[in-house]
Amino acid sequence: LVVTAAWGQTAEEQARRTTYILGPDDQLAIRVLDLEEFSGGSGPSSKEVAYRIDLRGNVNLPLVGRMAVSGKTVEQFEAALVERLKEYVKRPSVTVAVVEYKSQPISVIGQVFTPGVHQLQGRKTLLEVLSIVGGLRPEAGSQIKITRKIEYGAIPLPSAKTDPTGQFSVADVNIKKIINAQNPQENIQIEPFDVISVPKAELVYVVGNVKRSGGIVLGDREKVTALQALAMADGLDKEAAGNKARILRRPPGGGERQEILVLLSDIMKGRKSDVPMEPDDILYVPSSFGKRLGNKGLEAAISVGTGIAILRR
Repeated sequence: LVVTAAWGQTAEEQARRTTYILGPDDQLAIRVLDLEEFSGGSGPSSKEVAYRIDLRGNVNLPLVGRMAVSGKTVEQFEAALVERLKEYVKRPSVTVAVVEYKSQPISVIGQVFTPGVHQLQGRKTLLEVLSIVGGLRPEAGSQIKITRKIEYGAIPLPSAKTDPTGQFSVADVNIKKIINAQNPQENIQIEPFDVISVPKAELVYVVGNVKRSGGIVLGDREKVTALQALAMADGLDKEAAGNKARILRRPPGGGERQEILVLLSDIMKGRKSDVPMEPDDILYVPSSFGKRLGNKGLEAAISVGTGIAILRR
């Protein structure tokens, strides 16, 4: 394999030389002054050779043969290679660059903008990793789950537990409290092969003849009433039938949603008590005239993929 190596490194790439731990499947470009065997020739048309670290953590190099690389930083490997080359060159000048990072995958799944497998490039905290994947989606929940291979040690959090197989350490992290600096110590360093799962938050929905339809994210132990949900939707529009609103609630065992009449106009005037909402409830405000929208129509209106707005409190 040949690559065009970028030897002019950024400050971040320079920092990785002392932090990134090399491992299997990483690919390296190696330049040794006065030894063209490493760099694939000389001249403007020459291309750099990429040396792949094999599954045993070794790399096979010209002149020196097989060298153990896994577990070393780039700087440590450079120093080791300089020592090996001293029998061929009096003062070896060696430069190593990582051209492909492959040995430290992590998986970020769920409600982030770019879920999938990503490579750790140096030491990264949870917040740094979430930034790399584009951040949390608006509908993301605040409780994030981290799963770690036990050979990388137990997750350093009070909530950490070993799974029944004994192969993984699992912990929940409240990302909202980290962001708000309530629990900054939970912004832990992420290790290779960690799985970060970001679930969808529990929501309630406000649809119909309101000024701004959408979903409201319920945080930890947070409750919302019909009147609070209506306030989040900026209130009733001029055609709304406030005393004909209803909450559509799915029963615990599943099945067709049940209807709960909500006299919003009377609640706003203090004549009736406010009605608490539960996760996944739909507060529907009909028009004062026109055809009534059935439960199935409401379900379709807020189904996954409609891009319903998230109403912020």
